[in-house]
Amino acid sequence: MTVLTATGSAGMGSTLIMLVLMIAIFYFMLIRPENKRKKEAEQMRSAVKKGDKITTIGGIVGTVVDVKESRIVIETSADQVRMELEKWSISSNETATEAAKAEAKKAQEAKAKAKAAKKAEKANKE
Repeated sequence: MTVLTATGSAGMGSTLIMLVLMIAIFYFMLIRPENKRKKEAEQMRSAVKKGDKITTIGGIVGTVVDVKESRIVIETSADQVRMELEKWSISSNETATEAAKAEAKKAQEAKAKAKAAKKAEKANKE
């Protein structure tokens, strides 16, 4: 009987280790990235300012006319149709996305110029 008890507790230990390992994998693969996406979306929504072009969750595209604490007013067409929406309904901010792309492009060009200058300097030394 003593041998069976020792084997049974060893089996429970490995089962417990596997369970903890699976929880850790779920945390790092599913929960943590989702929390990061939520945080980024909240930052994007709080950074919306007048003049930004946005798209809502429902697919409405417009330009922000007024920003309040929890709501925004957008203008959706040339007819100047205005709608008041909750901030949580913002899906994307095209103005911020375009600015980020332009900034990334400038950084990439600066990096390429620095690399070319370094290569030219190396060629001049030879």
